Amino acid sequence: MEEYREQAFDEERALYGKTGVKLLNCRFDGPADGESALKEGRDIDVQDCFFNLRYPFWHDEHVQIKNSELTELCRAALWYSRDIHIAGAKLHGIKALRECADVRIDGSDIISTEFGWSVKNIKMADTAVQGEYFMLRSEQLHFDHVTLQGKYSFQYIREAEFTNCELNTKDAFWHAQNVTVRNSVIRGEYLAWYSENLTLENCTIIGTQPFCYCKGLKLKNCRMVDTDLAFEKSEVEAEVTTVVDSIKNPKSGIIKVPGVKEIIMDDPVAQGRIILPQASRCA
Repeated sequence: MEEYREQAFDEERALYGKTGVKLLNCRFDGPADGESALKEGRDIDVQDCFFNLRYPFWHDEHVQIKNSELTELCRAALWYSRDIHIAGAKLHGIKALRECADVRIDGSDIISTEFGWSVKNIKMADTAVQGEYFMLRSEQLHFDHVTLQGKYSFQYIREAEFTNCELNTKDAFWHAQNVTVRNSVIRGEYLAWYSENLTLENCTIIGTQPFCYCKGLKLKNCRMVDTDLAFEKSEVEAEVTTVVDSIKNPKSGIIKVPGVKEIIMDDPVAQGRIILPQASRCA
């Protein structure tokens, strides 16, 4: 493997098309302001490096990035690449991951708007994320102990699992399909509208107007806090352990809940059943 140690690169396509490259404590920065440093490469091992220039990892295969920083000026860092492992890294540039496959991210810090679009097979663990439109149109997601602060996250995703996550995000899971969320907290408005086959187990849901226009929605042993106008026009099977502020016009299914402050059933198409203890409502 060709090794570069404590070197600086700023020219255009500095290491273009390289196969078998190890970079140790190198910097991609400087007055030449060159782009696409490692484009079209294979078997790239990056450790303790600093990236301050655009588009470093495009059309690459077999990439490892450890304990490295990709700054806010390192935009669109990884596109059209596959077999990527990122650990202990800072990914702070916009659009940091696009059209990639077979990605693993561990113990990292992500601040990136429009991160993770159209990615296939991504595993993420012990990572903090800030960004808007996170993971749009991606599939085969496996997230564990991920914290998220953002908006419009996980829209149009498919085949995904989330465990022990804390998601603070408006308009999450819109149009998502075949998604399971376990032992997690989700805060945000308008959760999961138009989703299909979304299952939540042992979760806490916080925020107004969740779960509208859903198909195949399932809630198992979930808490709902400050959730009003829930389940409108949805096909739902739900077991909720807390009092819900209001439920509006569920299309079909059964919602078991210990109490509800207001039930709104003013649409003749709405045939969902709300099961309360002793057939009573909470005042």
